[in-house]
Amino acid sequence: MDEYAYVVNVDAAVVRGDEYVVVERSREEAHAAGELAFPGGKVEQTEGVDPIEATARREVREEVGVEVGDVQYVCSNAFVADEGTECLNVVARCEYESGDPEPRDPEEVADAFWLSHDDLLAHEDVPEYVAWYAEQVAASRSD
Repeated sequence: MDEYAYVVNVDAAVVRGDEYVVVERSREEAHAAGELAFPGGKVEQTEGVDPIEATARREVREEVGVEVGDVQYVCSNAFVADEGTECLNVVARCEYESGDPEPRDPEEVADAFWLSHDDLLAHEDVPEYVAWYAEQVAASRSD
């Protein structure tokens, strides 16, 4: 059974016009410390119905204090984390509803702010995979 087990992570791309809520990961984080990313985290076993949507809403609220409306699946990928854990990452587009992004837990998120699509892609602290996620989110909006 273990050959089929994955940790499921959700990245929540909160959009408002041409902007995204972006977090700067804390320097204390084990993975991607100091890099820019979308808010996100692991699906918990208690998420129940629509676990991707529930995780996206929860993580955005917990990490940056923003509320979102519609949540839509965009894309996913599988990878092996630094410590060897098999992970499935799901990217969801979340329509902004309310709130000003601000870090809620400085050990996890050092900063939170709005960044335009072009500025995100051009930023030196954006990993390739986050840029790819942003491109997929932008493409999903034009459908």
